[in-house]
Amino acid sequence: MRFRLNLKSFSLYIIVLVFFNCKTENKEKNIKPIITETESYKVLKEQPADIKTPDGMVWVEGKTFLQGAKVSDKFAMMREKPAHQVTVDGFFIDITEVTNKQFKAFVEVTNYITIAERPIDWEVMKKELPQGTPKPHDSILQPGSLIFNKNVNAVVNMSNYSQWWTWKIGANWKHPDGSNSTIDGKDDFPVVHIALEDAQAYCKWANRRLPTEAEWESAAQGKSTDNIFTWGNNSTALNDMANTWQGKFPVKNESIDGFEFIAPVKSYEPNSIGVYDMLGNVWELTSDLFNVNYYRELDTSKVLINPKGAKKAFSPDNPYQQEHVIKGGSFLCHASYCASFRISSRMGLSRDSGSDHTGFRTVATPKMLK
Repeated sequence: MRFRLNLKSFSLYIIVLVFFNCKTENKEKNIKPIITETESYKVLKEQPADIKTPDGMVWVEGKTFLQGAKVSDKFAMMREKPAHQVTVDGFFIDITEVTNKQFKAFVEVTNYITIAERPIDWEVMKKELPQGTPKPHDSILQPGSLIFNKNVNAVVNMSNYSQWWTWKIGANWKHPDGSNSTIDGKDDFPVVHIALEDAQAYCKWANRRLPTEAEWESAAQGKSTDNIFTWGNNSTALNDMANTWQGKFPVKNESIDGFEFIAPVKSYEPNSIGVYDMLGNVWELTSDLFNVNYYRELDTSKVLINPKGAKKAFSPDNPYQQEHVIKGGSFLCHASYCASFRISSRMGLSRDSGSDHTGFRTVATPKMLK
């Protein structure tokens, strides 16, 4: 679902709860899990000699690393705990988020129409809403997507997230700020307003797939195994290393780094294996279902091998819809509101939702390329 209906006023509200449930700190003590070695599984570490690196991708060496919240991470939330050891085989990952140019090539070949561009079917939509939700006026039920309200100049209550989000009719990947906007001259910007189905369609065309959450974290760690950030553990490097909010959220963005909102890919330094923008800029979709209890239900006494996430989705904040894990935070993340510029940060996004700060990147395995 791309928006939530207010039962009293029939007005349009935001349902992409992933963007709104960012608490800045969780002071509960982190407990380091038991660490065991992977003895019976042969990890694919090195890139096979007979497999060429696809254009625009890089090999992520297979390794065992610490997934989830790190002990020294003051912003870690309960859904990131406990940290646990995982082993992930080597794979290829896009060095950047999928760009407008790349997505445009896909659309030109396939004539694909994204969810944000499609007419809204009330009969389908109401099945995922509380029973008895009244139908809004047809003038509201128009194709569009969520955009950040750039005209916010005051906030009374930080819990009222609708103050800085707007349902924009006509907003989609070709018109990121509404029907009067364009992506002309922005070929190297991340494509946005992409829902899960859209990303999966692109992956099928490109012979790729979305990363699992564990694969995403493995790539974000680069050559390391237990970093908080893609560049290490130094939080003071944030403004230099990632496109995040600088100033007072959401009323003033000081744009110290030169980018007030979304930035072109490769605008910041890559991590240790050459992957760009894993933190900040736009949230990135993964294939894992989002379940706030998933980590707490794991057996952390042993190393998990190539985990694929929860078997069932669960989010108390969005009980009517199935959500997928998104990673990395975006240009809107700030310590006072959404400190999701960390490798372990994880939130949920409903399958048919998109916004102006959600995109994706793809992965490929040697088996897929043979």
